[in-house]
Amino acid sequence: MAQNIRVVIAEDDVQIAEIQKRFLERIEGVELVGIAHTLEDAEDLVDVFKPELLLLDNHFPNGTGLELLRKLRANNSETDVILITAAKEVDTLREALRSGVFHYILKPLVFERLQDAIHQYAAHLEKLHAMEDLVQTDVDTLLPQRAVASTSVPQETTTINQRLPKGIDGITLDKIRTVFSDSEESLNAEEVGAMIGASRTTARRYLEYMVSTQELEAQVNYGSVGRPERRYISA
Repeated sequence: MAQNIRVVIAEDDVQIAEIQKRFLERIEGVELVGIAHTLEDAEDLVDVFKPELLLLDNHFPNGTGLELLRKLRANNSETDVILITAAKEVDTLREALRSGVFHYILKPLVFERLQDAIHQYAAHLEKLHAMEDLVQTDVDTLLPQRAVASTSVPQETTTINQRLPKGIDGITLDKIRTVFSDSEESLNAEEVGAMIGASRTTARRYLEYMVSTQELEAQVNYGSVGRPERRYISA
């Protein structure tokens, strides 16, 4: 990243906001300029600092993040938004997309997911800054739904592995499915990795993918000391 991305966190839960702050501190090229625990404070921080990016929760005691997002768009704010929410309703996602979110992340938030979103956003900014005149292929790479459509393969020639995201293969995925079909207890990435003969990092990647497809649920155990532990259980 050639220039730091200035970020504001808007999250009413103080503990979750602190976790997001610590995550951002681990990502190179990011500058946290403020944390807001109310929608009013979030609006003020965006107005004053004009950050490139707002990490926005949806549920606040006196309103929703989507209401703030619509207000920012009505005021022609140039701040982009990543919505980080526990809301799994499709209507919430539709409204977020209509309001122009850059990314939509379901809670509980994990570092790798946020890091990927920030890196995608940084690449997006770099493409925009480098452009002078647009051609259609440039537009296709900037709009995610068009990029997916332009690189998709015909349904009849698509294999199971081709439909899976990069870095996810069907054999390893089936091994993890077997692990959870034989267990009713929650497991962490290290335990799953040991069971399938893979590293903790590899297991974590597959587990997060299965959370995104709603095959698994993620539980965050804060414990009494140390970093929060993320455990997984069949949905």
